[in-house]
Amino acid sequence: MRRNVGGWDRAARAAGALAMMVCAGLAPMPLGARVALAVVALYVAGTALVGTCLGYRLMGKSTCPVR
Repeated sequence: MRRNVGGWDRAARAAGALAMMVCAGLAPMPLGARVALAVVALYVAGTALVGTCLGYRLMGKSTCPVR
């Protein structure tokens, strides 16, 4: 798959994933909500590491400067 997530977008996703993981571990929420938040954080971290986002692909969007 071609990359469609640019550098600044990847950095923002990594920071957001870290914040979601901290909230999932420390926030006083029900267990189901904490697990759901952790799963979303793992997906976002994965897209930051790989550089490809399924949602961007479906919308035809790309923040990557290289075509």
